[in-house]
Amino acid sequence: MADGSAPFDIVVLGGGSGGYACALRAAELGKSVALIERDKIGGTCLHRGCIPTKALLHAAEVADETREAATVGVKARFEGIEISGVHAFKDKIVNRAWKGVQGLLKSRNVTIFEGEGRLAGPNRVTVGGQAVEGRNVVLATGSAPRSLPGLDIDGERIITSDHALKLDRVPSSVVVLGGGVIGVEFASVWKSFGAEVTIVEALPHLLPLEEESSSKLLERAFRRRGIKYELGTRFEGVKTTDTGVVVTLQGGKTLDAELLLVAVGRGAVHSGFGYEEAGVAIERGTVVVDQYCQTSVPGVYAVGDLIPTLQLAHAGFAEGILVAEHIAGLNPMPIDYDGVPRITYSDPEVASVGITSAVARERGHDVVELVYDLGGNPKSQIIGTQGAVKIVAQKDGPVLGVHMVGKRMGELVTEGQLIYNWEALPTEVAQLIHAHPTQSEAVGEAMLALAGKPLHVHN
Repeated sequence: MADGSAPFDIVVLGGGSGGYACALRAAELGKSVALIERDKIGGTCLHRGCIPTKALLHAAEVADETREAATVGVKARFEGIEISGVHAFKDKIVNRAWKGVQGLLKSRNVTIFEGEGRLAGPNRVTVGGQAVEGRNVVLATGSAPRSLPGLDIDGERIITSDHALKLDRVPSSVVVLGGGVIGVEFASVWKSFGAEVTIVEALPHLLPLEEESSSKLLERAFRRRGIKYELGTRFEGVKTTDTGVVVTLQGGKTLDAELLLVAVGRGAVHSGFGYEEAGVAIERGTVVVDQYCQTSVPGVYAVGDLIPTLQLAHAGFAEGILVAEHIAGLNPMPIDYDGVPRITYSDPEVASVGITSAVARERGHDVVELVYDLGGNPKSQIIGTQGAVKIVAQKDGPVLGVHMVGKRMGELVTEGQLIYNWEALPTEVAQLIHAHPTQSEAVGEAMLALAGKPLHVHN
């Protein structure tokens, strides 16, 4: 079937998180699968997003811990960042994962076509002058960094996250345009590497989609770290100079820096693939789908950053699996996107699952809240982090949201995911014994307090 002459059960256009997850699950279910990819299997997440950025963030963490080693009685000296070594570490992690994904696809007999595909009809994708027929087609062409009108990315002074991941030096100073996840993570990395960083965000807070108290804790932590920010301030323009950039903000204030990182979000990549010509509905720059990721064309699905859901690799994995199981007739449950964990891997980390207190009130819930400060958590004090765990719950009802700030909170949010998705009551979680001393106790202590029997919590 490698020549594409016989119809496949599923043809997947795009080999990123959503695309390859769909291919793997469908093959596991006995379906014949073709996967078309013009670049590298793994897509943005593996090569230009999640994995390489987290490798940089780990290097940043090691740098900070080396600087602070004397506070715990360890003699160590920070001598600087060897950026070639950082990239070698990052690339080693990425390449190992890339080989792993390719091995999985091969082991499950997924047929891979290399080249740029185009939807030529409900059951046909063309690639390299060849038609690949599929009883079902899954669109998974992902996203790319956005810019603003009149803001030209030159890849030298004005860059996106794609350029930042390949930068051959630590910049002396950076203005980060955008205080969302991407901007905050790069700001954290560069500050740890020794750069001066200023974030410009048009909305009133960093990470504006998070619980407001989490945003404020992050802002406080960044202020202590010397990361500057301009909030509620719009970008007006930028000029390049011999030494860098001059960024002009609303009101006339200017910021001088070596680089401007444009981190104003990512947009779906859908143009030039024949989607609209084939009848696929697109609204506000994304492909329209139903709860099973079905497009307006029968038999054609879309997943990942191409659709208006959470732009997270793990959401893409889940959507790919959902589509494979729907095609296979397994009648899977649609995804509850409120129940998907969201993590910003800065220092400190910000993690959440469920809904914010503001959204809960908008939806008519009678809300109760409990904040447990990590100052009362011994393990957090040992590893030198500050922050809090905030629980949002329905009065006399289940937990509606779990919001966390502090080191390693990304690892801790999984318990919050189980609590939210299983609609657990605080009294039920309070019965569970959390190991001491662990950071997980912060969740346990918050639930004990909500259940009316606080232990290490001041009333």
